[in-house]
Amino acid sequence: MGFVWALLIGLAAGALAKLVTPGRNAGGWLSTMLLGVAGALLAGLAGHVAGWSAASLGAELLADALGAIAILLVYRSVMHRSVQS
Repeated sequence: MGFVWALLIGLAAGALAKLVTPGRNAGGWLSTMLLGVAGALLAGLAGHVAGWSAASLGAELLADALGAIAILLVYRSVMHRSVQS
């Protein structure tokens, strides 16, 4: 059940990241889920290093979405540079 829950949280975090990030957001639900899961991993790693822990599901979802936003912005930056080259 934990794996399915992580995928659902990842989907919600990825969707939230795509919603608040300006610009065109390509990809379907699978790429959105992967973005959210990667963001959750990044947020979890950053939180572990900093010694923080999520007190609630809302705080965890927000941290996961922020991680997904960071990954989305880096991805766009890298893709933008490769298109210009």
